Amino acid sequence: MRKSIFLSLIFVLVFGMAHAADTAAPAASKLGDVRDLNFKKTEGDPETWPGAALYKSSCGACHEGQVAKAPHKMFLQLLSGQTIDTALSSGLMQQQASGLSASQRREVAEYLSGGPFTATTTASAAPACTPGSSEFDNARPPQRSGWGYSNTRFVDGTEAGMTAADIPKLQLKWAMEFPDGLRARSQPAIAYGAVFVGSHDGHVYSLGLANGCMRWSFKAGGEVRTAVVPYEAPRAPNIRTLPPRVFFGDVIARVYSLEAATGKLQWSVKVDEHPNATLTGTPTFHNGVIYVPVSSLEVTTAADAKYECCKFRGAIVALDAWSGRQLWKSYTIVEVPKPVKTLANGTRVFAPSGAPIWNSPTIDVKRGVLYVGTGENYSSPANDKSDALIAFRLKDGKQVWSQQFYKGDAWNVACMMQDNPNCPVENGPDIDFGAGTILASLPSGKDILVAGQKNGFVYGIDLDTHGKTLWKIKLGRGGIQGGIHFGMALEGTRVYAPISDMKDGRDGRPVTGPPTPGLNAVDIVTGKLLWSKPADDVCGSLAFCDPGISAAVTAIPGVLFAGHMDGRFRAYDGTNGQVLFEFDAKQPIKTVSGSVAHGGSFGGGGAAVRDGYVAVSSGYGLYLHMPGNVLLVFAKGTTP
Repeated sequence: MRKSIFLSLIFVLVFGMAHAADTAAPAASKLGDVRDLNFKKTEGDPETWPGAALYKSSCGACHEGQVAKAPHKMFLQLLSGQTIDTALSSGLMQQQASGLSASQRREVAEYLSGGPFTATTTASAAPACTPGSSEFDNARPPQRSGWGYSNTRFVDGTEAGMTAADIPKLQLKWAMEFPDGLRARSQPAIAYGAVFVGSHDGHVYSLGLANGCMRWSFKAGGEVRTAVVPYEAPRAPNIRTLPPRVFFGDVIARVYSLEAATGKLQWSVKVDEHPNATLTGTPTFHNGVIYVPVSSLEVTTAADAKYECCKFRGAIVALDAWSGRQLWKSYTIVEVPKPVKTLANGTRVFAPSGAPIWNSPTIDVKRGVLYVGTGENYSSPANDKSDALIAFRLKDGKQVWSQQFYKGDAWNVACMMQDNPNCPVENGPDIDFGAGTILASLPSGKDILVAGQKNGFVYGIDLDTHGKTLWKIKLGRGGIQGGIHFGMALEGTRVYAPISDMKDGRDGRPVTGPPTPGLNAVDIVTGKLLWSKPADDVCGSLAFCDPGISAAVTAIPGVLFAGHMDGRFRAYDGTNGQVLFEFDAKQPIKTVSGSVAHGGSFGGGGAAVRDGYVAVSSGYGLYLHMPGNVLLVFAKGTTP
């Protein structure tokens, strides 16, 4: 099948509409209008190409819908050959493709992409800024809210530059297409009159806030899933003045520091040598130190029944923010994994393993610690560090306390496959703490930690007793991608808890009870529900569509911003859950480069709000969600 015809079918399937090409329209996007690429190889049947058989033997067992965590083949076919080849050669799939030669990897990439690499040309994401629009405004330094600084995800009214009365008047100011991408998981950051954001293909961009022009771009080693966080040197007489910088992490566990105004690399550091180590939670900056949470994709590698599962342990790495020098590294699991069992096929099992850190650390200056939540163990037997909250000492990384909230959660992707011996005997349920914890102060002056879990529970945690539960409330059914997924927000004593429960049968394992996707507000003093706004289901027969909220949410006074998995971006009244604003990101969107692009499901990063603007990325083309590749920037109707 010709790639242009295939893309047409996928577009109709995924977005439920056909958008015919128009010779007078802007240049087309891979997720928008369909181009006739005229590849020479498309003259024959792609199923006869050398890469077809290689794909079926090396990749097909996971990418034909058998493993919910693996991107479906139809999503892979939306990528360029170069992107696929990079993933196989040096990216996330390097270990799985280790048995293929360089030419074989290229053949697989050409089969999936529909033609030779030379046939794909990646357009510029945005036009270059003119001299008058490329200057940074040092009077607008980084705000201390959102990923990278505080997990409260609350922006005060002065920083936000808007009130609840402005929300219905929001308009799409501009949009940018992320070239050669089908997901956009990096939360934007706004500072110095610019937007900073990462992308699926590993590019990091600095864009003019007012018009979306390109100030600079930088290419990292892999997808940038974390936020791109601006930071500055402390203002003190004995500290040399340094230009502002930004930091971020990529999917191959490397942290970068760039000069904010130029994009010039200052340093980069690999924080974990495990071949499957990755960075998902945004590192946190405090007092000249960057605290990096380390997770891994070994949970996926274990799908190979011959793979010795598992040896990865979650970790926190403290780096000097100005040199990249490692100050300390501390693991969630103190013990080094050792062989504990040999399977019938001769493969050894190592334990304890896992307890990755998917979320951003929360800093508690008063107690001199940081808090993280952990994920499941990867192999049996499970230990007491999975699905736990752990406090690490800021000065040296020593574990001060840990508290487990679900015992016996050992799981990996082998459990999604029939009779795969690498599935731990516990077989899940894989209910991590995926969202960052929130440090909150009650009116009484008492500090508590608020944490949300994928089982649908929100907890109020007593810090004076090292993690004992003060209250808990169940808001969702939960599941592998259910419950509280990526992030809550706190306004005063009201915590906003989004629920991402997926439809029955779409979460990769049996579930009990109906899903309850939507948004909730909880009183953190009592743990009582203040209001609940179930998500209306507008998906119909639209493929890969769910109504719930997986992405992190962001609050300003009286307003909560949330991106739904059905492609809708909404603003809610914080007092009662009434919808104040809605935008469908699936529609064709003209971008600053002249292309027509589309958003999709919102997943991972939430919205950044600053100076009367709201910036959010849309597209989540994996784990059975709708692909997309746009950055959306909204502004008040009166913003020039």
